[in-house]
Amino acid sequence: MQISSILAKKVILNSQLLDGRIKLSNGSTGFFEIINHLGYVQIDTISVINRAHHHIFWTRNNSYTENVVHNLQKNERLVFEYWGHAMSYLPMEDYRFYLPRMKNFKNPSSPWAQQQIEKAGHLLKPVLKRIKEEGPLSSKDFERLDGKKGGTWWDWKPAKVALELLFWRGELMITERKKFNKIYDLTERVLPSHIDKRRPSQNEIAEFLIKRAITANGVISENEILKFLQPGSSRDSDLQTAGRAVIKKRIKKLIEANEIIEVEIDGINSNKYYADEATLNSVSKLRSKSKQVFLLSPFDNLIIQRERIKIIFDFDYTIECYVPEAKRKYGYFVLPILYGNDFVGRLDPKADRKSKTLIIKNIFFEKGFNEFDELMPKLAKQISAMAKFNNCEIVKIQNTFPQKVKSAITKYLNS
Repeated sequence: MQISSILAKKVILNSQLLDGRIKLSNGSTGFFEIINHLGYVQIDTISVINRAHHHIFWTRNNSYTENVVHNLQKNERLVFEYWGHAMSYLPMEDYRFYLPRMKNFKNPSSPWAQQQIEKAGHLLKPVLKRIKEEGPLSSKDFERLDGKKGGTWWDWKPAKVALELLFWRGELMITERKKFNKIYDLTERVLPSHIDKRRPSQNEIAEFLIKRAITANGVISENEILKFLQPGSSRDSDLQTAGRAVIKKRIKKLIEANEIIEVEIDGINSNKYYADEATLNSVSKLRSKSKQVFLLSPFDNLIIQRERIKIIFDFDYTIECYVPEAKRKYGYFVLPILYGNDFVGRLDPKADRKSKTLIIKNIFFEKGFNEFDELMPKLAKQISAMAKFNNCEIVKIQNTFPQKVKSAITKYLNS
């Protein structure tokens, strides 16, 4: 099927729950529906503003509060943590598809993983024994025998390494987080009894990955499917349980079964895309509506595959917190501004929690954008909502480009 680039964008945003069209349930059920639809929500440590996992939920429903995901994990047992797309919250029902990755960690081939086992392998049994006897524990419950203070991940104390190895191997799960610290417990005490624990075949993993990727992304290429999640592989093993060859064969079978279709997007000749025909048809029939504004986390599911966004949305985005300050073009933790079907700018925020002030260091707009009169009140409303989400009572705009925008946003913020 040949589709326009405009329809491709609409389908992608609809599938990413960023057009307000898909009705979500009230309460925690609605937030579970978000993660179940997206396939994962990435967890990240950066806290310039509220962390990425909270931000991703909030973007899709501004009523989100931080206790929601804690409840889904600890009390309702509807989500679990594991390596999905980086460390992520994942739907508990998908647990079995990560079993091959867990098995790979038990006999890893990479030098890095082997070093970790050499460092902490002797502690696996005693750490497991303590948790079995004492109940859920964090790394803080294990004293560091050498007297040193732990720091970054490469300087973890041996007991912390042991906890992570047991977690990666599937013998422990994270039962909850307290102030972002992981609390580990035996898998048998965390994993609900009804969860399927059968190890999936290569074909099952491939079909799971393809269907999850299309549901979450609407229109997606083979390369992008492979980057979406890595359920059957491990960075600590060269074993690719559901690699390119298996994915390619499964795509072909799903097309033959009329479960998915191949799509070409006008103006993009470099990629073949795949989609669900019913979704394409339903989105193509949607009536136009007023453009909405979203301030996305750099780790948002929509933006995380940078090359995909560059090709389809013509938006060249880089997170610059990993770039030396002198080489940054926009700022440390810049948020993409999505307006309607297009990315129109970038916003560089920082939550000063002591003064309860959301500082907007800069707002940059894309070259050629000129719908400022229509955008300003909506952007100001979202900035105000973000301030509230970050427990800030004051918003301070430092700079905007062009400069004239600053007074307009400030006016709407104060109205």
